[in-house]
Amino acid sequence: MKVLLVGNPNVGKSVIFSRLTGMDVISSNYPGTTVDYAHGHLKKDGEIHDIIDVPGMYSLKPENKTEEVALKMIQEGDVLINVLNATNLERSLNLTLQLIQLEKPLLLAINMMDDAKRKGISIDFEKIQTLLGVPCIPTSAITGQGIKPLTDRINDAVISGYITNEENRWNETGKIIDQVQQIQHTKPSILEKLKEATIRPITGFPLLVAILLGSFSIIKHLGGSLKKMVFKPLFDEYWTPVMFKLSDWIGDNQLLHDLLIGQLIRDNIHYGQSFGLLTTGLFVPIGIVLPYVIIFFILLAILEDTGYIPRIAVMMDRLMHKAGLHGLSVIPLLLGLGCNVPGAMAIRILEDKKQKFIAMTLLAITIPCMSLQAMLFGILGPYGFKGLGIVFGTLLITFFALGFLMRKSIKGTSPEIFIEIPPYRFPYL
Repeated sequence: MKVLLVGNPNVGKSVIFSRLTGMDVISSNYPGTTVDYAHGHLKKDGEIHDIIDVPGMYSLKPENKTEEVALKMIQEGDVLINVLNATNLERSLNLTLQLIQLEKPLLLAINMMDDAKRKGISIDFEKIQTLLGVPCIPTSAITGQGIKPLTDRINDAVISGYITNEENRWNETGKIIDQVQQIQHTKPSILEKLKEATIRPITGFPLLVAILLGSFSIIKHLGGSLKKMVFKPLFDEYWTPVMFKLSDWIGDNQLLHDLLIGQLIRDNIHYGQSFGLLTTGLFVPIGIVLPYVIIFFILLAILEDTGYIPRIAVMMDRLMHKAGLHGLSVIPLLLGLGCNVPGAMAIRILEDKKQKFIAMTLLAITIPCMSLQAMLFGILGPYGFKGLGIVFGTLLITFFALGFLMRKSIKGTSPEIFIEIPPYRFPYL
């Protein structure tokens, strides 16, 4: 049975997918497109179900290539699990009413119940099930709440007998919400106040600069500490004796010795100057670059999981238009700071060829990947922010100057940003 997870963007489909499939996941492109999706398996009561995480969509009337692919996938599915956002139930139900019209077996998973409780939102799940005629399960995918009941009821998915009016769908969702949802107003939490502060330009830009400077500082210091305390001793205490034994075994074959081990400095291996494949050739990527790469991706994961990166896109939208891009281009460019390859792959989220060309050019010329940054930190670290500021400041000026020239010289327009902003949440280990 082919089971499809369907819902709006940022409702937790991917987390539910991970809970259902574990590590048995395949990511691939839909045939003939660059739109990717995740595919896995769930074994239940001796049966193996194909679980597919459908790209997020708002309507069955496609507005872009991603929604076109999502609609095709839905038409190919046997069972639909519609994942809804408990904190924004009315908008999620709008898609639910459209899915009902497809007359496919349907199951509702109302996710983010932990966030809903914090916001004083209570939902009558039995009433939803009675009104729409399909099973309804509350879930909190991050904590795992409701995942087992969801798997237990996959075979209970049924075709709804609910009759919808396409013309007045929003009125219908409003009437349903009035019957199934109650909200107790609570004082704004610290995270809600922070959400407002990070989007408003007056407070958002200083916070953005502080977060970026803090991130670079953390990468520099923790990466350096990791290199000094873990990787360098690893080479000095465990790898150096192996290299000396290899040196003795090679003997008088100077060419092979220079190739594998390099030159001995004062009868010792110097990982920065010996320049052998097995000495400097291993130490530079593993002992110098890798510590900074590890810290960078940990920080990037935290920024993603907290929900801050989409806010960077919103904050940077007007500024990015100066370079012929919109705010969403910040995400692949940020990925490029880790590695240009996933950054280049992420550029496909941009909508037109002009934006993709500008973003790819700027990524290749002005965005240093983490291995380059590690070398810059290693060389300019002793000079502090002054030394690093000159290099990164030059790259920043080049970024906007080159982007401005391409925006003026390349035909086409830069569309406005359209992005879902998820709620702030603490990242889970």
